[in-house]
Amino acid sequence: LERFHQEVQAAAQLDHPNIVAVYEVGDVGGEPFYTMRYVKGKSLSALLRDGPVPNRQAADYAVQVAQAISEAHRHGILHRDLKPQNILIDSRKDRPLVTDFGLAKRVEADSDLTRSGQILGTPSYMPPEQASGKIDAISEASDVYALGAILYCLLTGRPPFQADNQIDTLMQVLDQAPVSPRVLNPKIPKDLETVCLKCLE
Repeated sequence: LERFHQEVQAAAQLDHPNIVAVYEVGDVGGEPFYTMRYVKGKSLSALLRDGPVPNRQAADYAVQVAQAISEAHRHGILHRDLKPQNILIDSRKDRPLVTDFGLAKRVEADSDLTRSGQILGTPSYMPPEQASGKIDAISEASDVYALGAILYCLLTGRPPFQADNQIDTLMQVLDQAPVSPRVLNPKIPKDLETVCLKCLE
């Protein structure tokens, strides 16, 4: 219930064309609810089932998501769970919208719903500090890492790290460098690869 309220409070603060808006918060018969904008389309994850998207489209999506996360950071909010499943593509405008602030954290908050040592998020898209459970080390740069992982997936059709199970994926995040995107897709422009890998640094 606390996480529910945390997500509502985080999302309700943000007014940006690339963030799914929260319209109403309430309680019906003891059941809390909130209503959000309906997005006609599908998730970025569903879109990527067909493989990587064209380079220009990948860059355009990444820029828009980065602008949305920059707005969250300006309000002192870290998303902490950026991944293709949490980005919806509005089919009417071909526009990505960030959603699911369930793991969001206010940068200046005194309390947290997590403890050091807990690993929250999705291994293929989380930075090393998050993968190792160092919750206090998570910062705006952690969301930038996740943006780089999303761009990597947009360009190559797969995340920078993936294994048969979550533990092995976490170990890859902690111990390995990602394969160069141009090894997986030689058509990626060098500058776009550089941006992607810089985010992952």
